[in-house]
This record gives sequence, C-alpha cells and structure tokens, in this order.
Amino acid sequence: MLELKDIDAGYGRTRVLHDVSVPGSDRVVAVLGHNGAGKTTLLRVAIGLVRPKRGVVLLDGEDVTSLPPNKRVARGMAYVPQGQQSFTQLTTRENLQLVADGRRNGRRMMDEVLDRFPALAQFATRKAGLLSGGQRQQLAIARALITEPRLLILDEPTEGIQPSIVAEIEQTIVQLAADGIGILLVEQHIGFALEAADRYVVLSSGVVTSAGEGGAAAQASVRAALAI
Repeated sequence: MLELKDIDAGYGRTRVLHDVSVPGSDRVVAVLGHNGAGKTTLLRVAIGLVRPKRGVVLLDGEDVTSLPPNKRVARGMAYVPQGQQSFTQLTTRENLQLVADGRRNGRRMMDEVLDRFPALAQFATRKAGLLSGGQRQQLAIARALITEPRLLILDEPTEGIQPSIVAEIEQTIVQLAADGIGILLVEQHIGFALEAADRYVVLSSGVVTSAGEGGAAAQASVRAALAI
C-alpha cells in the first residue's frame, strides 16, 4: 500500500534520514528505534509534512511525493501524531463532529468510532481537556478513523498511557489491521509492535540498521539491533 524508497530528509541543512526505505504492506509495518532515530520525521515524510530531499513516496504504486497532506488524506491516508492531540475546549463529541461535518458518511462513522471506543461514548459531553491521556489518544485515533482511511499512520500511540488503556489501543490496532486498514506504526513497546507487524524497520541516527518480517521470532534480532 505505502512504500518509501531511498528517503533523504531533514530540516534546513540538517539531514535526519539517510537513504531510508520502508517496504509496502497491506497490514502493519512497525518502525522502531530509540528517541532521535528519525522515526517521527519518517512519518512526516509519509504524510507529506516534510518533503524529502531525495527518494520517493509511493501509495498503491503511484508516486505521491509531491502531493500535500490534504491530497494524501483524500487518497485514504490518515495521521495521528504523537501527543494525544485534541481541541481541549471542545467536548469529545464536538471534536468528532468537526471531522464528520461535510463528509458523506460522517454520521455513520461517528457512530462506528463511538462503538469502537466505549469510553468516548461515555464521556461524549466532557471537554477533551478533562479526559485522561489514554482517552485523548483514543479520541485522536477516532477522529482519524472518521475520514475512512485505507492507511493509518500512528506515532507512539501508547506513549505515557495507563496500562489498561494501552491494552485497549493495542487491541484496536490489531482489529483495524484485521479489518483491512494498513498501519504504519511507530511504537516503543517492541513486543506488541512485532507481534502486530508483518514487516519491521529499525532506525538508528536516521539509518536503517535492521529490517525484516515481523512476529515474535523477530524480537531477538530487533533487540540486538537496538542495543547497538
């Protein structure tokens, strides 16, 4: 579905990614690495927030490198950045309604995401700023899902979240993949990431140091790559 080839990218004169390639997959691709490895920059290249200095971004085999983010969203991509982002002064329902308004299936998708995340339905009238971190993360994912993406890009979806909701979010990611939504996932929980992924890439200082098939059997080689 999404493939990145030979990506060099950065900010101004600072190059962050060096000849990075990420394989395509219709299910889950996990991007792993320590803080500062270039993972978030890679996701920003994927969605179009950072233009690579070299390399191409392919969506279903088509070069979308020059397309802005809104055009990529129109083609079925959605991005949930790090940090449980929401409009804190709006209620949970209002946050969802902002995305749903004007969309052909907006009302139906709102119902679907509230069914998928019962806590959001329970606190539909609560301001987002009063939700827990885990609930705000669920809200951020729910807003992305209202756009009916074929590919969901997730940056550290379980970071800093209470364990009970981490399990719910992990289950949601697995279910979304089973439902046919492709996932490009940056995640610090190596065990879950590899169990969910059918492909993985490890970054270190903006360079791919390891890549291969996912699954529990890959944990030893990934942990070795991260120890370098």
